[in-house]
Amino acid sequence: MNTTSNRKRRISAVAILGLAASVAATGTGLAATTPPSTVHATAATAAAHTRSFHGTLPAPAGPYAAGEDVIHLTDASRPDPWVPSSGPRQLTITMVYPAAPGTGTPAPYMTLAEAAGHIQHGKIPASSGITPQNLSSVTTHAFDGARPQRGKHPLVVLSPGFGDPRMVLTSLATDLASHGYVVALVGHTYEDSGETLANGRTPPCAICDDPNLDMDTVTSGRALDVSFVIDQLTHGNTAWPLAHLIDKHEIGMAGHSIGGAAAATTMIADPRVRAGVNMDGTFHPAPMPGQINRPFLMLGAAAYHSAGSHDDKWGQAWAALGGYKKWLAVTGANHPSFTDVDLLEEEAGFPTPPLSPARGVIVTREYATAFFDQTLKGIHSPLLNGPSPNNPEVLFQP
Repeated sequence: MNTTSNRKRRISAVAILGLAASVAATGTGLAATTPPSTVHATAATAAAHTRSFHGTLPAPAGPYAAGEDVIHLTDASRPDPWVPSSGPRQLTITMVYPAAPGTGTPAPYMTLAEAAGHIQHGKIPASSGITPQNLSSVTTHAFDGARPQRGKHPLVVLSPGFGDPRMVLTSLATDLASHGYVVALVGHTYEDSGETLANGRTPPCAICDDPNLDMDTVTSGRALDVSFVIDQLTHGNTAWPLAHLIDKHEIGMAGHSIGGAAAATTMIADPRVRAGVNMDGTFHPAPMPGQINRPFLMLGAAAYHSAGSHDDKWGQAWAALGGYKKWLAVTGANHPSFTDVDLLEEEAGFPTPPLSPARGVIVTREYATAFFDQTLKGIHSPLLNGPSPNNPEVLFQP
């Protein structure tokens, strides 16, 4: 099999509860999986200890609760880039916002159809105890219909990894909301295990198995998705009734894997995005000098994204970035450590990487929040000054 095919196989393998026991980060910043027979054997072993699954994400650490709305947007200006026959580009977005504690009702992690699609995409066997019902009902600490906090708040757009639905960044989204951010968690239709659209359909990934897919095309398409979402959220409140909560002059973006690469591509294309974060994603393409002169954080697994590692695109990006910038490498982390994936897999009984999943969540939350506090709110965070005894896993580069 050629290297492009191998790369595409790795990209499509990353999925929540996609059996991280058999997942290892590669130099591309993506994930590789062992053959299905080994995966199923691992799942069967785990199932001996965990016959039923109930996942719980960590509660957000900020002073506010996290409210949640799911909205559906249609970009009538362009056909869907992956399935043009489906008509205009349709997107599902989870809006998470600062809310009053004790209001609203617990929000589901995903729809039943999204959960079923994710189980199928990840080839998760029934013996694991993971079902659409219990996957969809993971405790998120987000609340539907919660009463919003007054005032205006910076907007942070989140973009997940290739093959992953938007929900794998829920823990980060709720924590940012609890610290006073409005978060738009974007589902990129046909690029993952399934997003439930306004018409009730949950189409599967149309491009995950394409061995010739150009990832630069994926990031440019995501940049169009994100700019459209920003347009809709900052022009009145027809897209989202609570859009008045957004400070449209303070916008940031973070993403995991190809979503992190898309943060850079979006910043190049859209000057409204004032700060960006790439969480363990290979740049497609690496920015050129002069293209990004706004704040940017590179947060990755030390094994693959340290200075001098074999992912040359991180070094190229670092040299090209012209504004405030930080490069942090996390020891013991694997590719999903910056998402909900490892934590939920641990709760399902699967082995985990050297960095505990709980620490992965804490590190991701603390440094992303500190970065956006400094760049969007003007609140200096000592956490970004250098190594911290409370976070010994985080190595400042280069």
